[in-house]
Amino acid sequence: MTTTQAPDPALAISEAIEGIFATVAEVRRVTLARHAAATAAGRRFADEDVRALAPAYVDLLRAPGEVAVGLGIILEPGTLADHPLRLEWWQWSPQRDAPVPLEVDLHPDSVGFYDYAAAEWFAVPRRTRSRHVAGPYVDVHGTDGYMLTFTLPMEVDGRFLGVAGADVLVTRFESVVLGRLGSHAVLANEEGRVVVSTSSRWITGCLLPDDELPPAVPLPRLPWALVEAPA
Repeated sequence: MTTTQAPDPALAISEAIEGIFATVAEVRRVTLARHAAATAAGRRFADEDVRALAPAYVDLLRAPGEVAVGLGIILEPGTLADHPLRLEWWQWSPQRDAPVPLEVDLHPDSVGFYDYAAAEWFAVPRRTRSRHVAGPYVDVHGTDGYMLTFTLPMEVDGRFLGVAGADVLVTRFESVVLGRLGSHAVLANEEGRVVVSTSSRWITGCLLPDDELPPAVPLPRLPWALVEAPA
């Protein structure tokens, strides 16, 4: 007789997360290789190096099966001599059939200044030197949907250069994991906000009640936990 083993929700989520971080690790790898080449040539990492990385990022976004809708690097302020603040980020746009660069205001005196160094997805990896997932939050730079941002710190000889990262729409993340979560499963972030759920009561973005939570299964190396949905 053939028996069917119940899916392990924590394993399903971990596999999905590791797949996304593999893409982020590749972003970091090609970036640090370019940085090493500049150093070997006896010069400082410069804006021309950052711009030269764009085709590699676009190729990663266009890879078959890729779930990220945006990816790239965000540099520690002062890393480039000619650009105090610098990011190179490419993303799919609903209005275009090819990835486009993210354009934000990096002038500190401007009303619309994008202070990326204060963002969770940048500040936490800089402080901990570990990988991080921020979200779910509502993305205001193109999709207006719930977004997750996965980031890895970039370092050279102990010096923090910034982060490599990828944006993943919660709807895309759901398409990868929901079928393997089983019923009444909720994935929550560190503040108890629902990331994905198989319960109709607990939808993405809402907060779980502290006084009703059953024991949670923490996921390794991430501020997320898997809980059984409160009734």
